[in-house]
Amino acid sequence: MQTISNPKSDAGLAPLLLTVVELLRQLLEAQVLRRMDAGMLSDEELEQAAQSLQQLEQQVVQLCQVFDIDRADLNINLGEIGTLLPVSGDYYPGQISNSPSVVELLDRLLNTGIVIEGHLDLGLARLNLIHANLKLILTSKSF
Repeated sequence: MQTISNPKSDAGLAPLLLTVVELLRQLLEAQVLRRMDAGMLSDEELEQAAQSLQQLEQQVVQLCQVFDIDRADLNINLGEIGTLLPVSGDYYPGQISNSPSVVELLDRLLNTGIVIEGHLDLGLARLNLIHANLKLILTSKSF
């Protein structure tokens, strides 16, 4: 007798990876919309971006089906912070919402830009073996 396993129980890291992909897809979509509204994209660039975003969304849907994951489960409720993803159709870049999702907050940060500076020491057995000075400029604008 052959045992058929439940794909949902075998999904492993698939839900987490699909959540990250969906988060990035929605951030990219917001940036495309911002550039479209600002007239920064040619018709050809807009068409290419729309097709790519649509294909990525279809792949997420297909993988959710393969792993028996409800797509709504990709939107994680982070308690007081809110949800990871906006409610479907509830966000348009540049519009303020009463309870923004993490995607909305990240989109705003990308739009205005942020600089993060830090120091990182990695060690083993009380020995500092790696020291890194980091400066990250996170923005959707090119320099």
